[in-house]
Amino acid sequence: MSDAPIGGSSCDDGPLRLMAVHAHPDDESSKGAATMARYVADGAEVMVVTCTGGERGDILNPAMDRPEIKADIAAVRQEEMARARDILGVRQEWLGFVDSGFPEGDPPPPLPEGCFALQPLQTAAEPLVRIVREFRPHVMLTYDERGGYPHPDHVMCHRVSVEAFEAAGDPDRYPGTGEPWQPLKLYYHMTFNQERLEALHAAMEKAGLESPYGDWLKRLEDAPSPWTVTTRVPCADFFETRDKALLAHATQIDPNGFWFKCPLDVQREAWPTEDYHLARSLVDTELPEDDLFAGVREKVCL
Repeated sequence: MSDAPIGGSSCDDGPLRLMAVHAHPDDESSKGAATMARYVADGAEVMVVTCTGGERGDILNPAMDRPEIKADIAAVRQEEMARARDILGVRQEWLGFVDSGFPEGDPPPPLPEGCFALQPLQTAAEPLVRIVREFRPHVMLTYDERGGYPHPDHVMCHRVSVEAFEAAGDPDRYPGTGEPWQPLKLYYHMTFNQERLEALHAAMEKAGLESPYGDWLKRLEDAPSPWTVTTRVPCADFFETRDKALLAHATQIDPNGFWFKCPLDVQREAWPTEDYHLARSLVDTELPEDDLFAGVREKVCL
C-alpha cells in the first residue's frame, strides 16, 4: 500500500464512516439495510453508492405495472431511491452508468452498447475512487466475484469496488480525483447464506407457516458459495426499517411477495443478524466478528 492517509493512521477524527456500493437502486435495501440503519443510529456516517439507474429493470410489483411508469422508469426509480435513503438515514451518490439488463436465453444475447458492465474498468472505477476520496470511508461493503448472483452489473460492481478499495489510497493512481484515502476493511455481503436460509426455513415450518425458502436452498446445494461468513452484525431492531426501505422501491418490491413471507418476529428469533465475509483488512481483528468496525474503532478519535 501507499503512504496515503489510511483510515486511521495514528488517530483519525471521527465519526466512523461506512460505504456500501450497489449495482442498482433497491439493492441497498435488500442487502445490508438493517446493518446500515443500525450504524446510522449509533452515530456513524453511512453512504450508499449506486452504480446504475436501474433503467432496464423489470416492474416486479403488479400494482405498479402501468404504461406511464414504464415510460419513465429511470425517473421513477430515482424517486424510489430518494425515499429509501431517507428511511435508512443514509447519504447516497450515483455513479451515473446505465443498467446492463439481465441477458436471458441460450445463448444469452449480447449486452447493450454503452452499459455499465461493458465499461473499461478504469472508466467505471474512476467516479467511485473520487467518491471514496471525498467521503473517506473506513469500511466498504460490496458483492463477491460472482456478484451475489450472476447479474453483469453485480459482477462489475464487485470489480469497481475492489479497484477503488485498492487504488484510492495510491497517489499515483487516478490523478485529479482528490487526495488519497485508504479504507481499512472491505466486506462482501453474505445476506443469503445457506445457514441463515436453513434457520428461517426451519423456524417457519415450526411455526406452521409455508416456507418460501425450500427452492432457494436446493439452488444453493447446486452452487454453494465459496465464501464463509466471518462477521454477523446484530441488527434485528432495524428489520422493520429495512422492510420500509424495501417497500419504497415500489416498482421492484411486491408487498405481497417473497420478501415479506417470513414474519418479523420469526426472523428476529431465528436469525437476528446480517452477515458478511471479510475480504480485505488492514487492521488486526479476531474472527468471527460482530462489528464491521472491529479493529477500526481503535484508529478513530470519537
